[in-house]
Amino acid sequence: MSRRIDTSSGSHSEAAQVARTALLKDAHTTVLYVAVALATLAGAASRSGWSDVVIVVLLLPVALSLRYAPQLLSHARLTESRSQLEQRAQEVLTQEALAPKRWAARLAPEDVPEFAGFELGSVYQAGTGMMAGDFYDVFRVAPTRVAAVIGDVAGHGIEPSISAFQAKHLLRVFLRQFRDPAQALEELNRQISGMDRGEEFISMCVVVFDTEAGTLRYASAGHPASFYWQDGEVRPLRATGPLISLQPSGTFTSREISLQSGDLVVMYTDGLAEARNGEQLFGEERIAAHLRRDPDVDPDVLCKTLAEAAADFATTPVTDDIAILAIRRI
Repeated sequence: MSRRIDTSSGSHSEAAQVARTALLKDAHTTVLYVAVALATLAGAASRSGWSDVVIVVLLLPVALSLRYAPQLLSHARLTESRSQLEQRAQEVLTQEALAPKRWAARLAPEDVPEFAGFELGSVYQAGTGMMAGDFYDVFRVAPTRVAAVIGDVAGHGIEPSISAFQAKHLLRVFLRQFRDPAQALEELNRQISGMDRGEEFISMCVVVFDTEAGTLRYASAGHPASFYWQDGEVRPLRATGPLISLQPSGTFTSREISLQSGDLVVMYTDGLAEARNGEQLFGEERIAAHLRRDPDVDPDVLCKTLAEAAADFATTPVTDDIAILAIRRI
């Protein structure tokens, strides 16, 4: 939850103090110049009887300085203190504004790692919520196996965002522990269900590329269909089990496809498919058609053009987070 700090009254007080301090300093300077001028004139026309007058005139600004110096110093310290307070308040506001972006960068980093033999692209667009619930990840689980993950936690705010962070990193552990992504999802489901997060469900798709076996194995926990392009054909990778934490003892299955050079997988969260034009959604078929039109395009370009196509289609602002991940075997 963001906080709002009102510094307007402090700013007005500070401005008044600055003006008062400046006025006192200007008055002091004016008196000093006048005293020096009078002393100079008196000295020029003086006889011995004028020497006392000259001394008195010169001592006058000194006396004024001694009289008002503590007050001027006090005003200066007060102004500095209030200025520092306002600066700290502004820093707090700035940090709170940056927090959602920094958190989103942990869940869906703009720069995905590079892996020999693969081309990767990604896009993440934050919705209107303060904290992100969408996430993706690409990492090596073995010397010849690379896993790609995308997911979405229901809801907006700090709690779903924390759950997304936990799910992302727990799955890293389980995918290194279990060769089958379905087993990894089952273990993740048990762990997340045990945390008693209420109706905080997670949809997720996991794809494991095995370059030694020449296979692609995937499992999906209630996630929107990802798409797999191979030899001119686009096929959906649909759910193979329930949402994470929907059924604590839910079972998941995985499916295996032969992996060839040039094969491409496009994964996304529901914010992309649910971009709306009146009663129509952007939908899965438009995503598949976009992939069919130019499957050889750079994966990063593909992700960006998909996001742009959904934005052009929508007649109302897209309020949900959008995450897109594309991986090609080269």
